[in-house]
Amino acid sequence: MKPKMKQVYIYCEGQTEESFINEILYPYFFNISIVVCPIICSTKRTAIKKYKGGVSDYKKIKKELSLISKRHPNEYVTTMFDYYAMPCDTPGICNNEPDINVRIKQIEQKIDADIGQRNCNFHFMLHEFEGLLFSKPDSFALIANEDVVNKIKEIRDKYQTPEHINNSPKTAPSKILEKLIPNYSKVTNGTLLSKEMGINIIMEQCPHFREWIQGIVHL
Repeated sequence: MKPKMKQVYIYCEGQTEESFINEILYPYFFNISIVVCPIICSTKRTAIKKYKGGVSDYKKIKKELSLISKRHPNEYVTTMFDYYAMPCDTPGICNNEPDINVRIKQIEQKIDADIGQRNCNFHFMLHEFEGLLFSKPDSFALIANEDVVNKIKEIRDKYQTPEHINNSPKTAPSKILEKLIPNYSKVTNGTLLSKEMGINIIMEQCPHFREWIQGIVHL
């Protein structure tokens, strides 16, 4: 008898994350009897339409997450939100702990306590989704020339892990890529690069991401 499929809802920031969940995470988890379902953050609701993508206010995130968690009380609910540029009203966001991994866990715990749903565990991407793409700089040969690939390697080598590439307006991973590759497409190129390097490489290079994936595996 096949094991019963577990359902996991991943509340995410936008189409880039949705594509990553569908194209990378879904097949990985499906092989171990877990189905992951992306739900894009709703930035605004009207009587006839719901607008998706982007984060401007933590209260909206809390409201949506609470609704999802209550709607699916027997399922696991988690998130893919960039730590970079998270709204200033996010619980614990001003934490100054120097160890980024400790800091992020503390902030995630603060958010979980604030949301107060037993089946909800908040997860940050460090510092943003594009940081994962620095796990294997050679993959950028798919969309960039050798000089650009070498520059990406040099940037990666300056940091302990891809997740340490930080969150200033000039050095956030997405800002680096947009500067080096002017026609860079977050959704299309982000998914293409992720597929080429593979989830195992990303997990090997990105400990906070790996811990999140392993937590879902062991539900």
